[in-house]
Amino acid sequence: MVQSSMSIERVQTGVRLEKRLVKVLKALAEHRDMSLGDLIEGIVLHAFEGQTPFSPATLETINQLKRIYGLELGAANSHRLAEGEEGR
Repeated sequence: MVQSSMSIERVQTGVRLEKRLVKVLKALAEHRDMSLGDLIEGIVLHAFEGQTPFSPATLETINQLKRIYGLELGAANSHRLAEGEEGR
């Protein structure tokens, strides 16, 4: 059962993410007519419960956006990323 809206407190973060990943996330949020923060919250809340946050149609949209923005990273890369000199 889904509850009605809940009162929450949001905080500003200083999270640094890979540039092309951010472009894909922003484009997906725009595509779904939602804020980047709302998209990330939804992804994390689904992940915390072991659920996939995206339908097959949304996954296809994500794959298209990844091609557009040249994002070749995948889950296997998640613990092996090193920031280049220009990104520091």
